[in-house]
Amino acid sequence: MKLTILGCHSATPRWDANPTSQVLEIKGHLFLIDCAEGTQVQLRRFNIKFSRIKHVFISHLHGDHFFGLVGLISTFRLLGREADLHIYGPKGIKEAITLQLKLGKSWTNYNLLFHELEKNEPELIFEDDKVSVTTIPLKHRIYTNGFLFKEKLNERKLNIEAVKEANVSMSYYTKIKQGYDVANEDGVVIDNKKITFEPAASKSYAFCSDTAYFPQIIPQLKNATALYHESTFLNEHQNLCDRTKHSTAREAALIAKEANVGTLILGHYSGRYSDYESFRKEAQEVFTTVELAKDGAIFEI
Repeated sequence: MKLTILGCHSATPRWDANPTSQVLEIKGHLFLIDCAEGTQVQLRRFNIKFSRIKHVFISHLHGDHFFGLVGLISTFRLLGREADLHIYGPKGIKEAITLQLKLGKSWTNYNLLFHELEKNEPELIFEDDKVSVTTIPLKHRIYTNGFLFKEKLNERKLNIEAVKEANVSMSYYTKIKQGYDVANEDGVVIDNKKITFEPAASKSYAFCSDTAYFPQIIPQLKNATALYHESTFLNEHQNLCDRTKHSTAREAALIAKEANVGTLILGHYSGRYSDYESFRKEAQEVFTTVELAKDGAIFEI
């Protein structure tokens, strides 16, 4: 699982920092998470193939999280895209995007499939045999979701020496990795655990976009391998959180600690700050394993 930060700044872009956008590579998928201004330029900058993006997840309809989407959709058209594009986001995103395409006479030559969200409880919105994606309802000024990306249980690993010694045919290798007991060449049923190793632990990534401090999400985040949680302010400006419905680095760390996550990644920094290390320092007073999102940062989860 690999996370690439395309942008990590708050509402107003800077010459050296872009608003929110991320790419998560997980089990063969390349998921785009939020799509602020400049996202497609950042995709180019970090050599991420446009054609691999088939699913886009938009947390909410504030501009610093989706104003780059119509531009990306239009570029896909210019590049001759044929593959379907699935867009998951709040109710209203279809109208916002299609109106711009209509007025610009820029209808796509590929299918745009909108999955509009409006529930206030966690909802499974994508699933295949390897990955699931569930919404994380957040507390912001408008309807907002985070997203929990989870790997399905990995296959067991073959113990080749044990398989050969048990005289099991190669034709059963796939079933063995799926956890089945199988019969050997002599018709004797072999216990799967005797010829396999335990699978690698499944990983999960929780993306918590703009939100006030909201402990109600903790049960859903329990034991996540990595958590991205917005940290717009430092604690000295905590008074701004009530009005803007954002969080401090300390509040993000409190969520990470109570959820027992593996790593906390901070981001969505207010433009009033120039030293991001202050965010790490504040969070580490509560939770030890803290990373800072920066444009171009890559996290191997």
